[in-house]
Amino acid sequence: MTIPLIGASKAILKIAELINNVADTCLDVLITGETGVGKDVVAQNLYAASARAKKKFVKINCAALPETLLESELFGYEKGAFTGAEKKRPGKFKTANHGVLFLDEIGDMPMALQSKMLHVLQSGEFSPLGANKEFKTDVWVIAATNQNLEENIAKKTFREDLFYRLNIINIKIPPLRDRKEDVPFFFQYYCERYNSEYPQCRVDMPDSEMLAKFSNYPWPGNVRQLQNCIKKQLISNSWNKVFEDLPLEHLEIPRATREDRGLNGAPLFAGHESAKNRTRIISQFIDISTSSDKLFEDISLKKIKKLASDRVEKEVITFVLEKVGWNKSQAAKILKVSYKTLLYKMIEFEVQPFMK
Repeated sequence: MTIPLIGASKAILKIAELINNVADTCLDVLITGETGVGKDVVAQNLYAASARAKKKFVKINCAALPETLLESELFGYEKGAFTGAEKKRPGKFKTANHGVLFLDEIGDMPMALQSKMLHVLQSGEFSPLGANKEFKTDVWVIAATNQNLEENIAKKTFREDLFYRLNIINIKIPPLRDRKEDVPFFFQYYCERYNSEYPQCRVDMPDSEMLAKFSNYPWPGNVRQLQNCIKKQLISNSWNKVFEDLPLEHLEIPRATREDRGLNGAPLFAGHESAKNRTRIISQFIDISTSSDKLFEDISLKKIKKLASDRVEKEVITFVLEKVGWNKSQAAKILKVSYKTLLYKMIEFEVQPFMK
């Protein structure tokens, strides 16, 4: 079953359009993106949209096999080609003839095989191990990698000519953290799918508040991690428990939290603020209404630095606690402090639930 392209972000809509434009050209395609973004899904959608959809879709993971085995898997071998080759065996290029060959993790293909791969792509001919002649093949090659092949070229671990041969059409899939609006669509699709696959269990969509939490999570493992979270819910039957089990050290704390404002609404930092705003900022830490002599006695960079640092710490601690529902154990992990230190800071800064 081909998984559809899921989401409504600009990136996904652009990929869908590109698939429709490329599917019947049979131009070599290179799909790039982080682990778990769904590169195989894009490959399957290219195949399903093409005139080759009634032929075979053959996938091989270039990182999963050692060099000698990968070569025999790709090109096949004749009887007696090596010890243990008791009968000839067709390779993936023959099996996928007139169809699609999906080369996953192409960046891990050994250099010795890359030259042979380039020859097949350029000539449409290959030679099985132990054979004395070449065979024709009509295969649409789609490759994918989570590596930066241009960096690999500079390191001389990937052939530049093979890169340009594969990279006729490039489809780059952005990570899930860069298309958060797609997260609810994934939850809807996989909740429905797993309800069908596991009828003895039941997984309901998260409510709007919980879905907002999931949407704001950066998903370092991308769609694959999201799928596993939904599967966990089948067992735990609690979206709160699923969220609590996520590696929350990845929880994003916005750089400009609350527009970098203090508790009274005034900006904490003002590199190019007007004199009026600068005065307002300083007044958060010292009494500027006093006489000049007394004012200058009160000004101490060390003292002001401590006050400003405390203000920022209080804001960040409050932000994180609000994000995790005031679960202090989780907050301590995110802030990388001990539970005891967090309690001390909460007492020191008078941090209480739902404070404004």
